[in-house]
Amino acid sequence: MLGTRVRGTEANGQGVGGGIEAWTGVGPLGFLDTMVITEWDPPHRCAVKHTGRLIKGTGAFEVTEHKDGGCILSWSEDLTLPLGALGRLGWPVAKPFTKFGLERSLAKLKAAVTAEQS
Repeated sequence: MLGTRVRGTEANGQGVGGGIEAWTGVGPLGFLDTMVITEWDPPHRCAVKHTGRLIKGTGAFEVTEHKDGGCILSWSEDLTLPLGALGRLGWPVAKPFTKFGLERSLAKLKAAVTAEQS
């Protein structure tokens, strides 16, 4: 994700019960997203529970083989908007920025993976 630094915490961010934290922001301005790994099946699947004060919910990455010899990465999140009613009111404003950041981040990931295969 754009502007995000991720690091393993508990068990170096590996295995069920392992911890991960992601800082999204610029300098001291941003937020911390803490997670606990709930499913671990490398290289096929990793699921997490978001445990931070701001971000709550679940997420998962899944890698499946594609018939052309490549693979497909699926990323899903089921999150509760922070700040209750204020978060729900603010979502229409935040959504385009969130979408832009996700699309840019996934495009960068695709470019990096494609370049590595060349």
